Amino acid sequence: MRNVSRKDLITALFLALFLTALLVSVAWGVSELTGASFKDAAASVQGIGTIVALSVAGAFAYYRWHVFRSFEPHLTITHEVSHRRVGDSFVHIAVSADLRNSSRVKVDTRKRYFRLQQVSPTEEPEVERLYDQVFTDPEVDQIQWPTLDDISQEWQDDPIFVEPGETHREVMEFIVSTEVKTVLIYTYFYNSAASAKVRGAEGWDATTIYDIVTV
Repeated sequence: MRNVSRKDLITALFLALFLTALLVSVAWGVSELTGASFKDAAASVQGIGTIVALSVAGAFAYYRWHVFRSFEPHLTITHEVSHRRVGDSFVHIAVSADLRNSSRVKVDTRKRYFRLQQVSPTEEPEVERLYDQVFTDPEVDQIQWPTLDDISQEWQDDPIFVEPGETHREVMEFIVSTEVKTVLIYTYFYNSAASAKVRGAEGWDATTIYDIVTV
């Protein structure tokens, strides 16, 4: 849950004052129409006022503070990476992406994306250019290391379903040159169109830096 800002508190205060004024007006109207005392009229609308107040407070909390966010679909992705030398010139890298459903609803995904980038070795001028790019290009928020390989797969007829609290593993393999010493592994699993339309992110990602030590 995010911190409550001053603007949120002021909005909540005005909402409470508005609701109070509305209930007083209703009670006054009831007393005028029925001839009852204002106290009796206020008591007659108390139950309705309580329901209205709880409904308004619940809706306000949902939209402003997302107190029910745990009911949105969400995956927590972690990587397990291993490698082994293949022949004299290549290294095989296996990436296991564990998709843990950390929400309280079933999550389904129909598309996955894996990207392998080279971090080292990289020439110093290129490192400086990539580093500077983050600060000069407003559309770039992270270092764009050279891409060695990227794989995108989509399956509509047999989507991945992950129940709440359960974990599903997806594995991807890459082959790189023995000259590559450090790689960045990025994975992204897309939220299904149906789930994203109801509530939730467009998808979930994970990034891992991995050092290749060959013998």
